[in-house]
Amino acid sequence: MTKSLYQKEHLVHLNKIKNLAPEQLHAFAEFNSTVLKEGALSRKEKEIIAVAIAHVTECPYCIDIHTNSAKAEGATLEELIEAVFVVSGLEAGSAVTHSTHMSNALDTDANDALYNRSNLKNLDQLKAAAPEGFTAYSQFSAAAMKAGILTAKFKEIIAVAVAHATQCPYCIDVHTKNADKQGATKEELAEAVLVTAALLAGGAYAHIANLIESYGE
Repeated sequence: MTKSLYQKEHLVHLNKIKNLAPEQLHAFAEFNSTVLKEGALSRKEKEIIAVAIAHVTECPYCIDIHTNSAKAEGATLEELIEAVFVVSGLEAGSAVTHSTHMSNALDTDANDALYNRSNLKNLDQLKAAAPEGFTAYSQFSAAAMKAGILTAKFKEIIAVAVAHATQCPYCIDVHTKNADKQGATKEELAEAVLVTAALLAGGAYAHIANLIESYGE
């Protein structure tokens, strides 16, 4: 028995699913392959988004599979790393924007609605309480989203996908508007969100390999 919970060899267990849950496996495979087909977004762009989302789900199998798929579609290492820095910036941004709930919790007159766009005005309180850290965060966020090897438009599309994976309503709102300003279409954004859905489903699917490994120990 290996001491490592993550071994590529574990993936062989996925071959058993066709006998254990054939209908569900077929539906998942159709969903996954359909979502990753060429559309408003190219296969390369979709695989870059998939690599980004795999870093949100922290699924090493998905990172490995989709990194190789993205490379096969022509994605460069620089493009993939820039995409992952968008993830990093969005993960930080989700924590920062949710600090508004901390401010509301300490305000006895705060509105009972937990998610209002107007909550974002309370970010000034975080900035006032930790100015150096907030400034450093702001600079990092700007650097992560700045056009580089990847365009500003595509980074915003990635950001919308990531925001749906982190389930941050503030991030969805802000980056959907930013993506629109950069010229992203509804079709591109919809396809990006469905890649997110497929990767969230795929992370659970891939970890069935670990379930089967543990069950057999």
